[in-house]
Amino acid sequence: MAALIPAGGDASGSQTRNGLLALLKRVNSEGRKAAERLLFEDGGGLLCAARISHLQDELIRAVHDFALHHVFGSPNLSSGERMAICAVGGYGRGTLAPGSDIDLLFLLPYKQTALGEQVAEYLLYLLWDLGLKVGHATRSVEECVRLSAEDFTIRTALLERRLICGEEALFTDLGRRFDAEVTAGTGRAFIAAKLAERDVRHRKTGDTRYLVEPNVKEGKGGLRDLHTLFWIAKDHYRVNTREELVAAGIFSRREARLFEKAEDFLWAVRCHMHFLTGKPEERLSFDLQREIASRLGYNTHPGLTDVERFMKHYFLIAKDVGDLTGIFCAALEEENAKDAPGFRGFVRSFRRRTRQIPGTLAFLIDNNRITVANRNVFTDDPVNLLRLFKLAAAHDLEYHPDALKLVRRSLRLVDGALRANPEANSLFLDVLTDRNNPELHLRRMNEAGVLGRFIPEFGKIVSMMQFNMYHSYTVDEHLLRTVAGMSRLEHGELASELPMTSGFVETIRDRVPLYVALLLHDIAKGRPEDHSVAGAAIAEELCPRLGLDERETELVAWLVQEHLVLSMTAQQRDLTDRKTIRDFAERVQTLDRLKLLTILTVCDIRAVGPGVWNNWKGQLIRTLYAETELLLTGGYSESSRRQRADFARRELAERLKDWPEERRAARVEQHYDNYMLTVPLDDQVRHAEFIDAADEKGQSLATVARTDKFRGVTEITVLAPDHPRLLSLIAGSCAAAGANIADAQIFTMTDGRALDIVTITRDFAEDADELRRADRIAKTVEALLGGREAIPALLARRRPTRSTQSFAVAPRVEVRNDLSNRLTVVEVEGLDRPGLLADLTGAISDLSLDIRSAHITTFGEKVVDVFYVTDLLGLKIIGEGRAERIRRRLLAVFDSPEGELSSATAKPSPVAFGIVS
Repeated sequence: MAALIPAGGDASGSQTRNGLLALLKRVNSEGRKAAERLLFEDGGGLLCAARISHLQDELIRAVHDFALHHVFGSPNLSSGERMAICAVGGYGRGTLAPGSDIDLLFLLPYKQTALGEQVAEYLLYLLWDLGLKVGHATRSVEECVRLSAEDFTIRTALLERRLICGEEALFTDLGRRFDAEVTAGTGRAFIAAKLAERDVRHRKTGDTRYLVEPNVKEGKGGLRDLHTLFWIAKDHYRVNTREELVAAGIFSRREARLFEKAEDFLWAVRCHMHFLTGKPEERLSFDLQREIASRLGYNTHPGLTDVERFMKHYFLIAKDVGDLTGIFCAALEEENAKDAPGFRGFVRSFRRRTRQIPGTLAFLIDNNRITVANRNVFTDDPVNLLRLFKLAAAHDLEYHPDALKLVRRSLRLVDGALRANPEANSLFLDVLTDRNNPELHLRRMNEAGVLGRFIPEFGKIVSMMQFNMYHSYTVDEHLLRTVAGMSRLEHGELASELPMTSGFVETIRDRVPLYVALLLHDIAKGRPEDHSVAGAAIAEELCPRLGLDERETELVAWLVQEHLVLSMTAQQRDLTDRKTIRDFAERVQTLDRLKLLTILTVCDIRAVGPGVWNNWKGQLIRTLYAETELLLTGGYSESSRRQRADFARRELAERLKDWPEERRAARVEQHYDNYMLTVPLDDQVRHAEFIDAADEKGQSLATVARTDKFRGVTEITVLAPDHPRLLSLIAGSCAAAGANIADAQIFTMTDGRALDIVTITRDFAEDADELRRADRIAKTVEALLGGREAIPALLARRRPTRSTQSFAVAPRVEVRNDLSNRLTVVEVEGLDRPGLLADLTGAISDLSLDIRSAHITTFGEKVVDVFYVTDLLGLKIIGEGRAERIRRRLLAVFDSPEGELSSATAKPSPVAFGIVS
């Protein structure tokens, strides 16, 4: 580097600095490229992080020495000018991700000197010019000690200090005083602070380690959890390596290897993410998952794609991190119990003294937690591995970390003999059907590894993700949340939100088969065959082992095989079509099965993820249940349907009783039966007020928007003269405004107008902000329908939306005449994109088809849109040739990645539709 100084020149000049900066940039770039290349070659995440940290060390040392010797010419420092440059925080561990911040401490003996300030400033400006993010502090040893004692964040950063260059004696002095004056005697407060900080962090990132787009650094089961364990270990046990944790008896050698394996994997993922994105990206989003899976060398296997195999491995690692946390907490608790000194400690220990659980010698209660009486309880009787959870459920106990630690170390005892043991199976069934909190005990059983070994088929879906935007959790997490939903129904917690389903719970006699079906309904996910059919086969084999009789086994298998049929029928079929109800009733056959399937369906949908369940889906399910119940009980007839629609009209009239008679009658009679039977009464009242206000103003076209924060959606209602292209234009308006349509309902009124209700996904957390956005979209709809805007201009201003191009959904179009006696059903499935609904409905209009009803369902990145259509004469579509033309035309919509929205401009103007006067 001395060669950078021009002959007879000034080392502090701009020419020298520019040359030095260019050299540093080249070295830094080449070093990072080498680290990325080696990461591909050896796959070592920790090695990669250490290499980047070492590269950073070398750059800092070189600049420091150059500045000291050449720029400022002060190789011989006075005692007051001594300075140590230390790495702290994550950098202090000797590991850096490509985009990580560099945390530096300029450590001084006393106060800052002019030379020290100049050297620090020279170094920092060069690092910033390199494009690095540098956090720094300049403090004396005294300041470091004082601030560390006051602030746990500073204490944590200094806990992982490391000398890069400079005065070693100064660094040693800091270490001595830090241990003596900061950490001594304050370990418990530090542990409590770090664990509380961890809990807050978990809540911010979703409080589950099974989110399908996890945060690798901050999320539950991520790197920060491992760092928290090591911070506590360094502070409390004075250890610096994993080997020392083994020597201290905290981890076994196997657990220490698990720690290293988890840390190495998470570092590899994180480094790949930073290299790939060129920024410190910590969220493993869908669009990154496929690329990272490829970089890590995962391949597709039957039933699981490469990305699904990678993410399953990720969640298994996250589960290992949770296991290690439990083991570590057990060791801490045991250590604290031993350290309780003197009389006070004796009294505390006496008050916490364990007591025996009646009827067993193997388990004790310690501070309202179940624990083991000795370390041989599972080897003496492996059934105790199930009995532990049964007793905890029966006595409403949490689990002592010691007990779970011993369970994890005894999993080899869960073998074929234990699985065949009738008592063990009976105990498991008791846990599953616990009246208090079955989810808690199943979750602990799953986290400890017992559930996946006792039911090997369940073990196959542990930590398995489904690579789509619909499911928010892994398969096992989803199943546990489904069971939790049933428990909440039994406790009456959802009575106001789900009155019909909550009422069923009080009357069902097949409670045990229902719980088994809830746990098993997705157990065959990840297999090449249909998971519903494969799951039914698993149920037929497993249920007798669990102690269910032949009738109960048949019921569970049926529920598993048919667990999707109710939701699919409710959301994707016309519930006012008599054949829909007849076909569904033939599959259900009995009222008891209908109730059980309804409960399972509601629990299943609500456990998919936040915002998936909404009132509209609830209303569809209630309507389907009511129609099917009538048929199964012999009460189904056209007159009954009319009676129910008339009853709905009387209810609406009662709610509008304060209106003038003529206006009230007009509003009550303006809708066909399908509207009265499917739309909730509160919404009917709201729609009546909206239509009445439009008529008062003489508006032929009107819109209104409302937000639903609880459902996480926004609803836009459009009143306009009916026309075949109306839905296409509304959908095009929403797409051009950047709004993603999640649902749409189409109702033709008796006066020739249409009432279309479009549900879009929410963008803003605050209602006021979201309502302003919704009003803008509604005005866009009015402008397009009124002829004041054109699609191309709207598209030019379209705001980018989240891409679904990371996903692959093969398009499918079916044209069926067997689902309705009067109408042809066109079912379209494919990858969602902005404007897709507009393109599909526009294509249907181009085919001279009249849409009588549409059922729009979005499953994340996949849409299933179902249209009930006729030809322009009101007849079914007859002839395979015409059906094939429909299929080809709609499949062609998916071939255009940019969509066909602009084609709408080639159609007659909205004025010709009679939309504007």
